[in-house]
Amino acid sequence: MFELDVRSRKPIYEQLNDKVKELIMHGILRADEQLPSVRTLSSQLTVNPNTIQKAYRELEREGYIYSLQGKGSFVAPLQQGQNESKRAGLREELLRLMAEAVYLGFTANEIGALYRQVLEQREKGE
Repeated sequence: MFELDVRSRKPIYEQLNDKVKELIMHGILRADEQLPSVRTLSSQLTVNPNTIQKAYRELEREGYIYSLQGKGSFVAPLQQGQNESKRAGLREELLRLMAEAVYLGFTANEIGALYRQVLEQREKGE
């Protein structure tokens, strides 16, 4: 489920952070689903437990997961009010990326096809 590139310049905790977000966004990890424990994931990935803990802390700070003392970490349910600031930031980033895509020659059909591809992947749980 979690694959990391040890040769990447990107820190391992960031790779793990991105992978968990991707799994949540694609519907593979669902609300209130328990994540592997720090110790379990650390041994599976042969990564220092502090690295896993750092990724989990960051995900919790960003609102993607929550922790229960003595029980572990879980995927946070989507809360509309809490996500408004994230949506606003993402909207700005999307506008910037779309402006760049238009500059590079992407058509409205190509951009729409990418959007539909994301929807299909989410429905399939990829």
